[in-house]
This record gives sequence, C-alpha cells and structure tokens, in this order.
Amino acid sequence: MNQSDYWSLFAIEAERIGSPLYARLARHIRDDPRVRTIAEKAKPGQPHANIILGAVQYLLYEGRPHALKKLYPSLTPGAEPGPDIYETFRDFCLQYEEDVTHLVTSRVTNTNEVARCTALLPGFQHIARETGTGLHMVEIGPSAGFNLNWDLYAYSYVSEGREVAACPTPDASLRLTAEARGPLVPRVDPVMPQVLSRVGLELNPVRLSDPADRLWLKALIFPELQPRIARLDGAIATALKHPPPIRFGDALALITPTLEALPATGTPVVYHSFVTYQFSTDMQRRFDEALVAHARHRPLYRVSVEWEQAEHPVRVSRYDNGTTSSVVLADCNPHGAWIEWRRRAAG
Repeated sequence: MNQSDYWSLFAIEAERIGSPLYARLARHIRDDPRVRTIAEKAKPGQPHANIILGAVQYLLYEGRPHALKKLYPSLTPGAEPGPDIYETFRDFCLQYEEDVTHLVTSRVTNTNEVARCTALLPGFQHIARETGTGLHMVEIGPSAGFNLNWDLYAYSYVSEGREVAACPTPDASLRLTAEARGPLVPRVDPVMPQVLSRVGLELNPVRLSDPADRLWLKALIFPELQPRIARLDGAIATALKHPPPIRFGDALALITPTLEALPATGTPVVYHSFVTYQFSTDMQRRFDEALVAHARHRPLYRVSVEWEQAEHPVRVSRYDNGTTSSVVLADCNPHGAWIEWRRRAAG
C-alpha cells in the first residue's frame, strides 16, 4: 500500500469510529511531505498515523504550551476543530519536532482497548459450554494486559436502551457495555467461565507502574472518544490491583513452550484481538503451525477478533489432532462499541 492510500484509509476509519479531528489531520498529513517524514520515522511495522498523532497528544497532555490544546476535545471539553486546525497542528509538530520525533522513533502502538472484551467474552463462554472445563488463557500481544483480566469485569449488552444480556461480576471496578445490533441476542451467560491460569506474550510490554507508559496509553486514544479514557482508568485500576502475568518476548518463540508448560487438566485457549493483522504471511503460518502441533496432544481453542475485509468477526477455532474447525459467532466494532450476533443458540 502506498503512503497516499494509507493516510486516506486511516482518515476513512477515523471518521467511521467518530474522530473527525483525526480524519481531517490525516488527509492533510497525506499531502504534507514535511510532517509525513516525521511520521515515517516510526519503528518498522508501526502505523505511522497512530504514532505521530499519539505523540502530539502525549506532549499536549504533558503540558507543552501551544494553541493546539484548545482544539482537542480531550484537553478542552467541547472543542471543535475549525478549518485551520491543520496549520496549528503543523506548527506544533515543527515547534516541538525533536520531542515529537523522539516519541515517534521510540514508542509503539500499545492500544489494548478493554471494551474489546465484550466481543471476546461470548467466545470464551462458547468454549466453556462446549468443553465443560476451566480455561487456560494465553493472549498474544496483550500490551498492558487489560484483556487478560476479562473475567474481572462486569458486562452488559443493550438494545434500544434495554439490557438484553449480561454477565455481572461482583466487586468489578469496570463495567463494559456494548450495543447489541441485529435481530439476534448475543449468547452471554450470567456465570463467568473458570479461569485456571492466564499469561500474555508481549514483545513491547507496557509498565503500568510507570506514569509515562500510562500517559502514552491515554495519548493513543482518539481525542473525541472520551468514554474510552474512562474505561482506560478502570482497566488500569483493575490491573494495578490484579497484575496480569506477561512474558516479554517474541510470541512466536514463546507460544510452544508456554502451551507445553500448561497443566494437563483444563482447556488451553489462545486468543488475540487486532494483533495478527500485523503479522507477515510467514509469521501467520508459523503461528498456526504451532497451534496445530500442540493440538496433536490435546484439543486447543483459538479466539480471534481481527480485520477480515470489511468486518471484524468473533471467530472461535478448535484444533484437535490434525483437524481444525471454526465458527463465527458475531461481527463487532473494533473498539467494542457494538456486537452483532450471527449464530442462533443451540440450547
């Protein structure tokens, strides 16, 4: 994909999820070689738009003085971007070019949207019903580990202002709500599956004890999406109280020994959300081969929420002694705002 197409597609996606500010900035960066060159200094494989936009918002949160602050809803409630916002944004980038460049070259996109758990939970419950066992959770690319704590949150699914499904969790510090779209009600049980163990495999971990890492997570949230900031605060509070175990390193190198170290009882569940789209074809093949190899010894499940053309399917796959089968339970919003159930309940 050439750079022009990349920035245009990012702008379309930003508009779709509710950030006209970033959509406007992206289209201007696309046509501005000076600012685009700064974004292109991001680490290999990192999305240029998210990195430079996150870097600018990070510096604004830190308190860099500039008129741009008044145009960001995340810093000035009710702010609306005017027609000249890009000139102000560009001036900020050039005035603080050294600081922006440092963040662009050193940081990575650690966006771990906790609301995605509203799409993951039905997949985990599907496996628990099918196996009747507790689950060993292995997350690929957990970032700060918020989605490793999925069973510590409360869940509500709402249609036309009415709750149609729920999974309450006593003493949860975070309640996640998703719109239930379409004619079918999401298959969500009120009882949480039993988690026997959990671990994340992460190449670029976030240290929640570090205020700079916490601020970077906040800076990656699009300025208009204020509910995401509130969810982030709840997820951080949960993670500080229940630190999720994360192994640092290459997930493809760690996945086999991690699975082999699991107890013999219970069902292994490997899961990921908006991670493997960054894998090369060879990396995806190696990942799948590792799961197939382990499933020669015991059944293994995989829950994925990734981009597949224009949709984001909640897919549950079962690996068992050389055979693989999968079912798509639902389509969902990439930030957890809604879920559209696709599978009729079998009882």
